[in-house]
Amino acid sequence: MEIKQIKNEDVVTLALSGRLDTITSSKLGEELEKVFQEGKINLVFDFEALDYISSAGLRVLLIAQKKINALAATMKIINANETVKEVFEVTGFSGILNIE
Repeated sequence: MEIKQIKNEDVVTLALSGRLDTITSSKLGEELEKVFQEGKINLVFDFEALDYISSAGLRVLLIAQKKINALAATMKIINANETVKEVFEVTGFSGILNIE
């Protein structure tokens, strides 16, 4: 998995490509910690090039959403493909996360 970070004022967009799974989820977790430490609290995840997400990836997103909620900030997911959207639907994450 590759992560491309784009910063715009108080919004950080993380564009993910490849697979977000047990092996790569720790990489995303580390990247998110850096973002929160920098004070950038509004997040956009661009999943246009993300092929797959596992339960470990969902866990990282849930942790990020909880941090965002505590900070009264925003987080959204854009450009997810149908396979990834189906994972969100089946797991109930579509009711927890802001998916556009």
